Amino acid sequence: MLAVSSEVAAALEEKRPVVALETSIVGQGLPAPHNLQAARGCEEAIRAEGGVPATVAVLDGRLRVGLTDEELERIAAGSTKVSTRDLGPAIAQGAAGATTVAATMRAATMAGIRFMATGGIGGVHRGRPADQSADLEELSRSPVAVFCAGAKIILDLALTLERLESLAVPVLGYGTDEFPAFYSRRSGCPVSARVEGFTGAAQALRAAWATGSRGIVVAVPPPAELEGAEEMARTAAAELGHVAGAAVTPRLLARVAELSGGRSLDLNVDLVVNNARLAAQVARAYFG
Repeated sequence: MLAVSSEVAAALEEKRPVVALETSIVGQGLPAPHNLQAARGCEEAIRAEGGVPATVAVLDGRLRVGLTDEELERIAAGSTKVSTRDLGPAIAQGAAGATTVAATMRAATMAGIRFMATGGIGGVHRGRPADQSADLEELSRSPVAVFCAGAKIILDLALTLERLESLAVPVLGYGTDEFPAFYSRRSGCPVSARVEGFTGAAQALRAAWATGSRGIVVAVPPPAELEGAEEMARTAAAELGHVAGAAVTPRLLARVAELSGGRSLDLNVDLVVNNARLAAQVARAYFG
């Protein structure tokens, strides 16, 4: 059921840096053309740093780790959102599935990949503390470092960090003492530890895994900020209505895009590519 591309398999065998990439950003997270710009930009950034991208999706009854551009376009053309609970049914049904952070972490662990990049992790929803992303539980299980611009700003960041603390998931601030708020460098919430530079981050990851940590969040400040992002997130959450489940995050992000006049889409592409580049740099230091 697991199909690892020959390029990814060779890189893992030779202990070269490999960075896993999720595809829910392609299938549901961003509209065209931003979705493929983000996916291709991440792959190019990883290769530019000497790494190998391992984009993950469910296609043709297999959990694929490492996609061709044609396969990436199939996910963009039409796919369902696949989290960890959905992997088995999606594979059995032969569905085209775009993997979330949680499902991508699971696939990365199955393949032996330690590094992953995304835009922002899921978390606890505002005003709905019972609605928590499977990303959080998977971080407590899968030994993967997830490079992100914090959690998506539409979420309750303080409660998300409390949940990560309960799950004993380290949250490392890359050059920052403060947890980024996706479109903003500041959230008012502290990280569990700060790391400096590629080598410092690699050393912290190595020591954390050696002492029993599983998933680790590496929180990277976004390359730019979206003015008024917090207010937009509050407005979007207040307008949510009866939307629930997997549809919540795409709906909220789409509303923030509307409120920002599309500025959030461009920043989303920039920050996820930035995270992919940094993940490859730290992975290179880790294996160097």
